[in-house]
Amino acid sequence: MNTLTIGSNPLRDPKDRRLPRIAGPSGLVIFGVTGDLSRKKLMPAVYDLANRGLLPPGFSLVGFARRDWENEDFAQVVHDAVKEHARTPFREEVWQQLAEGFRFVPGEFSDDDAFEKLKATIEELDKARGTGGNFAFYLSVPPKFFPNVVQQLKKHGLSDGQNHSWRRAVIEKPFGHDLESAQELNQVVHEVFRPSDVFRIDHYLGKETVQNILALRFANTMFEPLWNRSYVDHVQITMAEDIGIGGRAGYYDGIGAARDVIQNHLLQLLALTAMEEPASFDAKALVTEKLKVLTAVKLPRELGKHTVRGQYAHGWQGGEEVRGYLEEDGIDPQSKTDTYAAVKLEIDNRRWAGVPFYLRTGKRLGRRVTEIAVVFQRAPHSPFDATDTQELGQNALVIRVQPDEGVTIRFGSKVPGTSMEIRDVTMDFQYGESFTESSPEAYERLLLDVLLGDANLFPRHQEVEESWRILDPIEAYWDKHGKPEQYTAGTWGPKAADEMLARDGRSWRRP
Repeated sequence: MNTLTIGSNPLRDPKDRRLPRIAGPSGLVIFGVTGDLSRKKLMPAVYDLANRGLLPPGFSLVGFARRDWENEDFAQVVHDAVKEHARTPFREEVWQQLAEGFRFVPGEFSDDDAFEKLKATIEELDKARGTGGNFAFYLSVPPKFFPNVVQQLKKHGLSDGQNHSWRRAVIEKPFGHDLESAQELNQVVHEVFRPSDVFRIDHYLGKETVQNILALRFANTMFEPLWNRSYVDHVQITMAEDIGIGGRAGYYDGIGAARDVIQNHLLQLLALTAMEEPASFDAKALVTEKLKVLTAVKLPRELGKHTVRGQYAHGWQGGEEVRGYLEEDGIDPQSKTDTYAAVKLEIDNRRWAGVPFYLRTGKRLGRRVTEIAVVFQRAPHSPFDATDTQELGQNALVIRVQPDEGVTIRFGSKVPGTSMEIRDVTMDFQYGESFTESSPEAYERLLLDVLLGDANLFPRHQEVEESWRILDPIEAYWDKHGKPEQYTAGTWGPKAADEMLARDGRSWRRP
């Protein structure tokens, strides 16, 4: 006789792909629930998941913050956030069922009574909503509060599930500000939660296009044979923003573009672009291959020539006059914080030896765009006259992560006419045109994965520490040598960045 595993559905065919993955009985506690991240991303993502039928009927959401709110006040805040920022249409019946599971706990992170109240609230939700004792704790708070919060969870018996129930911690970046602080942070968190129960959110990994890097490479045979030093000339990974620091002066000054973006987002994109095929699409296999890449990353010998940092200066952007970084509210006029960073890295392994990876990020650049461009070598022999190929560049495969998600392939084609003239053309795939379903927000996918216990898209602590090992020497060099070069807002960064590639006989793509 066949025995059923608990929670399995005897009527479901495992081969049926129409049924999505749905979270089991569970709840979410958000610390720092009054912040921008919670209001603009987390609460709308919870509603969108419920609206798509991916949350259990008794799903519960608990907010914890320093506010004198009742449960109804919290429900109103969530309601307003959902109305303003949700991706899917507002439906009253979905809202009513979801709102029954909302609770609010006022208090400070050092307040024992507040954590006792949180414990009582979770126990009450277990009985009233059937959450099964399964809760994820989302730390949407500055990193300096992480140790305090996780230790309070342990002290009040909230970090350990009872009778097969689970407890998980979700941590937002930054994961430290250098290798030493990242190691300290990991040690504190792992004293309370098992490494497999800690989910570090890098929202870039939740984007459909980032996951498509793996599909593009490993589900097709046409790209992988070319994905190596024999055919690839270089790789450019760009994350450009057209906004300044806004009201984030307190957070951003002293952190800068390299720590804020290169250490996590861009090095993760590099690892996914350069990794070998994993044995399977599970967390352990993916981490193994990504770590091999990160440990093989080699810094250039002369950091002064192959790394660049800049600061945006006063200029015009989108028809508006904008202030320079040093003129922003709350910024020290002597600040050496970088708002632009570009680095050249190499990967010391058989597949990529000698192929440079150029990473760049910046604020107040020409436009908002994130892309990975794999630029191929020129044809070894051209039977055409030089005049025929003046407008022919290098073949490139460009993965657009945002905002126009898709893939572009650039190659040479003959211009119609009697002469043999060849110029670049592009072949374009866009998510919006090929699929009827719109891509879910990154936080939808990641929150659902936390509730399912699926760690595929979350960087492990080893990856975080390895990334800091790469960036720390660059930051140390910058600390001792000069200051960031100014670049006009609305341009594509400092001149030194163009010179850095020109020395290698290359140039930046203009996205």
